[in-house]
Amino acid sequence: MTTLRHGSARVARVRDRVQDSTLTLAVRTHGWFTGRLRAAGRDRGDVPGWVLVTLMTAALVVALLTLARPLLQNLFSNAVDEVNNT
Repeated sequence: MTTLRHGSARVARVRDRVQDSTLTLAVRTHGWFTGRLRAAGRDRGDVPGWVLVTLMTAALVVALLTLARPLLQNLFSNAVDEVNNT
């Protein structure tokens, strides 16, 4: 009986430590997320710059597709014909 009581006291101490650690982790994580959200609200970044980069990327994709479309269509048709002939 003595060893069981001693064992359950150990289990209770370990359980209490785990609960305390979990609570500490939750509080610290909440603080970290709250700080990140506050920082994100103040720092909006360079929106016009990102818009310009996005538009330039879209224009580049359109230009490349315009030039490469016949080659890509030919490549795709040849691949489908090869599969059908096999």
